[in-house]
Amino acid sequence: MAFFAVNNLAIHFGGIKAVDGVSFEVNEGEVFTIIGPNGAGKSTIFNMISRIYDPSDGSIEFEGQELTDVPAHKVAGLGIARTFQNIELFERATVLQNLLVGRHAHRKTSLLAELLFMPSVREQELRHREAAEKVIDFLDLQPYRNQMITNLPYGVRKNVELARALCIEPKILLLDEPASGLTVEETRDMGFWIDDIRRDFGITVIMVEHNMGLVNQVSDRVLAINNGRFLAEGTAAQVQAHPEVQKAYLGA
Repeated sequence: MAFFAVNNLAIHFGGIKAVDGVSFEVNEGEVFTIIGPNGAGKSTIFNMISRIYDPSDGSIEFEGQELTDVPAHKVAGLGIARTFQNIELFERATVLQNLLVGRHAHRKTSLLAELLFMPSVREQELRHREAAEKVIDFLDLQPYRNQMITNLPYGVRKNVELARALCIEPKILLLDEPASGLTVEETRDMGFWIDDIRRDFGITVIMVEHNMGLVNQVSDRVLAINNGRFLAEGTAAQVQAHPEVQKAYLGA
C-alpha cells in the first residue's frame, strides 16, 4: 500500500477540465514536486488534497484512508499541513500567535475546561508553547517572535507560514510555490529548510514550484502536468529533458 496515492483525479468547472485524470504516488520521507506552466492545475490538486475542492472523479488515499470523504476541517488532524501560493496569515497577530493557531489540531481539552482554565488546559498551553518555540528556533524566527505579521518583510512572512504548518506536526507537508517572491538567497535558504524538514522531522514533502533551481536542489522525483493532464514523471533531469515537457514550456 502506498503512503500517499492520487488515482485518476479530476475536477471540472463547468466545461473546463482543470485536472483531468492525474495519478501519482508519494513514498514516505521523500520530496515529490509537481511542475507545469501557469494554469496547469498544480494548485488545484493541492486544493483537492486539502479538501477545499471536491473532485469530480478519482480518489486520494493517505495511509490507506480515502481523503475525499474527509471534511476540510479534519485534514490537519490526519497529519496533512500546507502553505499557500498567496500567504495566508493573521496580519494583526504576532508571529507566536500565528504559530499557536497551527496547534489547534492537537487540542484535547473540553470547552468547559477551557472556560474554567483548569490545570489540564494550563498544561496543554505550555506544551503548545514549547512546540511553537521549537519551530521558532528551527527556522531562526527568534527576532520576530512578538512582532506583528503586518510589520514583517515578505521573506519572513513566508517562513512564518512554513512555521505555522510545521506546528501542526504533519506527516505530509504541502508547499505551494515556497520560492515565489523570494530573493536568490532566500530561495537557497528555503532549499536548506526543506532538506532539514525531511531529515530532522521525518516529514514527507509534496511541493508545487516554478523555480527549477529549487526543484533540482531538493526533489527526489518530479511530476510534470499541463492543461490538467500528466506529461512525465521521474528525476528532475529526466522530466526536464522530456520532449512533451519542453514543448509545454517552450512551445517547441
